[in-house]
Amino acid sequence: MTVDAQVPHVLDVRGLSKVYGEGETAVHALRDVDFSVRRGEYVAVIGQSGSGKSTLLNVLGCLDAPTSGRYFLEGLDVAQLDERQQSVMRNRQIGFVFQAFNLIPRTSALANVELPLIYAGLGRRRRRERALAALELVGLHGRSDHRPNELSGGQQQRVAVARALVTGPALLLADEPTGNLDSESTTDVLALFDGLHRSGRTIVLITHDDEVAARAERVVVVRDGRLTEASPRRARAW
Repeated sequence: MTVDAQVPHVLDVRGLSKVYGEGETAVHALRDVDFSVRRGEYVAVIGQSGSGKSTLLNVLGCLDAPTSGRYFLEGLDVAQLDERQQSVMRNRQIGFVFQAFNLIPRTSALANVELPLIYAGLGRRRRRERALAALELVGLHGRSDHRPNELSGGQQQRVAVARALVTGPALLLADEPTGNLDSESTTDVLALFDGLHRSGRTIVLITHDDEVAARAERVVVVRDGRLTEASPRRARAW
């Protein structure tokens, strides 16, 4: 396992490409991408459908492997990790927040948040303590016994954020986190991300919404598998 000698970044992508298929039918989803995120940064990745942003998310989340290039996460060369090691890294170093919440329907908010800690092998008492602390962090300590169908969409997404944070990950990776929310819940969840950023969390948010992207301190635009930098003030022009 190779460790990068310098670790100024939580993630560092170098010359990364992803090709699906072969020959004339090959699709170049990512093309020679260089991308890095420093600890504590809040970065939005924005692009139209088919631009390559979903492929980038899958690579950053260790859910898919690039065709070429290198990806360092917390200084580790992901390509040199076997499947078990990558699974451990996903569980401990990356917190995922999805558009569809992905909560277990007939299970309490507390049990949903505890789930990554079960995979990590923590005992019951420690799991409960950490899950309650995560729910308190997102403002839902009093809703720990509620099931998803007893919560609003915004509250369900807060449970999902708590679940993503409960392992203390190096990176919070959010995929269209406001895509299923009304305008009031969207404002509420984005305010939560703002607060997490102020507290020092490292966040990469994937979105197609320029107003959501403009909340980040950095905006990266994906077009035809290539990345370019844009300032938040210019995010509307992507």
